[in-house]
Amino acid sequence: MFSVPRPLTGPRRRIATALGVLGAALALTATTAGGATAAPRPDRDRVHVEPGEAYMGVGTRVHEGGPAGAPSLNALAPTDGVQGIDVSHWQGAINWTSVRGAGIQFAWIKATEGTTYKDDRFNSNYPAAYHAGVVRGAYHFALPNASSGATQANYFASSGGGWSRDNLTLPGVLDIEHNPYGAMCYGLSTTQMRSWINDFYTTYKARTSRDVVIYTTASWWNTCTGNWTGMSGKSPLWVAHWTSASSPTIPSGFPTWTVWQYTSTGSVSGVSGSVDRNQFNGSRDRLLALANNT
Repeated sequence: MFSVPRPLTGPRRRIATALGVLGAALALTATTAGGATAAPRPDRDRVHVEPGEAYMGVGTRVHEGGPAGAPSLNALAPTDGVQGIDVSHWQGAINWTSVRGAGIQFAWIKATEGTTYKDDRFNSNYPAAYHAGVVRGAYHFALPNASSGATQANYFASSGGGWSRDNLTLPGVLDIEHNPYGAMCYGLSTTQMRSWINDFYTTYKARTSRDVVIYTTASWWNTCTGNWTGMSGKSPLWVAHWTSASSPTIPSGFPTWTVWQYTSTGSVSGVSGSVDRNQFNGSRDRLLALANNT
């Protein structure tokens, strides 16, 4: 015979319940600490960002409905051809050897924003990508209401946005998009915006000998520059259009796209969490021609 234990009541029951809750909490803590789960990173998907925290596509999230407007990577996504990513401090520590092993051939890495901010992961990401064999370049998040195009181009070129013909360095990128901190067009008229962009372009080329790549969306460019055609013969276009369509919508005035950012919610081995995915419009030989200015 065995005796059936009496059910706990009163204070004994409350103590047992408390101990059970504590044990579950400790078990969860141990699993998180000892398992493969990475330490929590800041939430890139939140719409509000502070000055210096901007990244490619954040303006689209703010002005066009946030991450709900960015479809997840799916079977229709253009994952063939020459694939790339773009990153900033939001991705945390990156294993670039794993990134290259996953088939990623190129990357642009945030270097600067305005004339005050330098991305705190740039100095680790930029050389690590190079040593892993990823053809990489730097990008600048533009704040046209903060200072002149020339001032920001000089800051960018002096803070990681330079260029050298070494088979692994892409020209710098001017990330000019919806303002995540305020009015969509930064309070500038279309004429003022055109002058600002041209000022940045001219200064960057004088510093590096390269035509800066322009990252933008069709909606921003058409609205804030007034369908300007003045950069189509100068700068390669990197268009952001998060869609499962077979091709992106490009801004007026550009004949074609060189790079297409087709999702902001992609995944790549070596990167924790979501990452922007990009396709290059051409073969690897053409990617290297862009890198080497040939």
